[in-house]
Amino acid sequence: MGILDGIVEWIAEQVMNILDLITTSVLGALGCSMDTFLRYFPAAEAMYQVFLALGIGLILLNWVWQLFKNYFMGAGIEAEDPIKLSIRSFLFIFLTFYAKDIVDLLLKISGTPYNWILTEDLPPLKFADFNSVVTVILGVCANGAVAIIALILVLILAWNYIKLLFEAAERYILLGVLVYTAPAAFSMGASQSTGNIFKSWCRMLGGQFFLLLMNAWCLRLFTSMVGTFLANPLSL
Repeated sequence: MGILDGIVEWIAEQVMNILDLITTSVLGALGCSMDTFLRYFPAAEAMYQVFLALGIGLILLNWVWQLFKNYFMGAGIEAEDPIKLSIRSFLFIFLTFYAKDIVDLLLKISGTPYNWILTEDLPPLKFADFNSVVTVILGVCANGAVAIIALILVLILAWNYIKLLFEAAERYILLGVLVYTAPAAFSMGASQSTGNIFKSWCRMLGGQFFLLLMNAWCLRLFTSMVGTFLANPLSL
């Protein structure tokens, strides 16, 4: 059993070292800043200009089309009021042109509580110590294949933590997609017929901000739990 225990302990140690690496590299990178997103998806910044031109073009096209439809209102064709249409079109051209500045302001506002969550002081955490702590506790409570039981607990911990990190990364990528396609979304607000699309985009953006904060909060709770456990394992 000595060789088996050594192999199991080595596997558990490597798993926890990987978690250490993931924690230091991922937690700080995810947030309300698009720096990491642009590092891995550099084409997004160039394609933003495409969406900007597309958004303004759609607004102008819709404006001309709705004005043209006013000539056929007598035939029963519905059309928007020309004055209201023109005001809304010019307003959303302005919003679309400055969509990046508007979204950056929202990112800065949402990034403040996110940074508060990440910079909150927590008990010192080193995942690689978890396996030795579990082994000591199980050694007191049981005899036999203690290392195998410790490995199972380590794998359960690692799997749940990685799932939380993947969820946070998914939210971050979705937020980046919403940010760099913002001009197309703003252009949808220029027409009454497509206004619901713009409203849905606003709800999606707000939802991603909220979920990103909740993911960071859950990860911090998780790491604080493990840190407290490692600091005083016999408290259980």
